[in-house]
Amino acid sequence: MTQTSKQILTMLAFVLPVFGMVCAAIAPVRAQSVVTLIVTDPLTGIAISGYDPVSYFTEPAPLPGRADFELVWQNVPWHFASAANRDVFQRAPEVYAPQYGGHDGMGVSRGFVADSDARIYAVFKERLYLFYSAANREAFLLAPDAAARTGAEKWPELSRQLSVN
Repeated sequence: MTQTSKQILTMLAFVLPVFGMVCAAIAPVRAQSVVTLIVTDPLTGIAISGYDPVSYFTEPAPLPGRADFELVWQNVPWHFASAANRDVFQRAPEVYAPQYGGHDGMGVSRGFVADSDARIYAVFKERLYLFYSAANREAFLLAPDAAARTGAEKWPELSRQLSVN
């Protein structure tokens, strides 16, 4: 073994235990969830891809919201098609906001959190549910009472794992 190799091994013998003590002294860091409580567009940060949540209840198809009719609720901007829809939502956001923060309704019922597509939805018992896929919506609609009940039971625990927007 060369003299240089011996010197490097000797230095490592002294440095590695010190490095181990330094690493042990650093407090463990808990990873923060990158999945947010309310589903937002990853580029704009707007809830439910900018669709007007009230329009799911009042129109044949959901309407895109407009930036000039914006309301911040639960630290997230929501867009509305009209000032009237914004005002209705402001008076009762829990009625019009999608269940489970807009996460896939069938996924929550099955015990996991997944984003949703705001164009794939169902209004069931006067509540809005969004879904990741048409297949998940169809699975939900096969037994909506059971899926909604199971989702409501699982959501409090699942939502604790999510970061606030």
